[in-house]
Amino acid sequence: IIFIIIIVSLFIYLFIIIIIIIPRRVEAVLAAKGDHNTGIGKTTAIDLAKRGARVILACRSQQRGEAALAEVKRESGSSQVVFMQLDLASLKSVRDFAETFLRTEPRLDLLINNAGIYMQGKTKDGLGLMFGVNHIGHFLLTNLLLDRLKECGPSRVINVASVGHNFGIIDFNCLNTHKALGQGDSFYDVLKIYCNSKLCNVLFTHELAKRLQGTKVTCYSLHPGAINSELARNTSSLFQVLLIPITAFFFKNTVQGAQTTLHCALQEGLEPLSGRYFSNCTARNLYPKAKDDVAAKKLWELSERLSGLV
Repeated sequence: IIFIIIIVSLFIYLFIIIIIIIPRRVEAVLAAKGDHNTGIGKTTAIDLAKRGARVILACRSQQRGEAALAEVKRESGSSQVVFMQLDLASLKSVRDFAETFLRTEPRLDLLINNAGIYMQGKTKDGLGLMFGVNHIGHFLLTNLLLDRLKECGPSRVINVASVGHNFGIIDFNCLNTHKALGQGDSFYDVLKIYCNSKLCNVLFTHELAKRLQGTKVTCYSLHPGAINSELARNTSSLFQVLLIPITAFFFKNTVQGAQTTLHCALQEGLEPLSGRYFSNCTARNLYPKAKDDVAAKKLWELSERLSGLV
């Protein structure tokens, strides 16, 4: 039981997108280094705001988003932090957000896709919830903002994945039939579907890097580590109680957990490693299935269709 709890808790992250606009006056400094509204996402936002970046927090809940906005401003001492509403479970919301952002914000230097929900259900468009939020929402948002990223290059896309991708598979037959990465409500089924969605993050990054060759945009995926934050917010009360002693003593705090994201966002000299997967601020080797060119291209083409890009 303890082993299962430890493994599962590695995989539950927060539903957050962070977009960073680096002012030209500090662009060189930040490019040379490196809401959901809690955990490593908020910690990342605070760190970047302290460095002088203009930060846009995009999350589904206006109440929680505005609370995070106030805390990020207070902790960073920066007024250059903005909240914008975004529901990754709605393709219309993603498109509306991108349209508003492109109309109101002239720059985009970093796009940090830090979403990851661990729960069953359907999106507003009929996709499996974990597939729709953890992958398709990111895929659509990134593609809608790619031209702006290219205009503002050098720029970066950061996809927060999970070590759980090692246990994932991409069942294209199931995706074509059910618009989901798997079916079932058992503990094992839900965990498997989550891992499948995180494999999508890694394959998406792999294919994106290939398509960005020749531009000044690079991309990276990463595992932040097991984080002691609101990991089990969408799980049962019993599960949350069981997690308390484990997360308190064995997991990273949010400052430690944000370091690989910050490394991929700000460390100079990472451009030759575009498309790579990072853990503990180090590029890691992947199993063949996580860098399969055929599977990555097939997933991209399917994602284009399901997100309405084609």
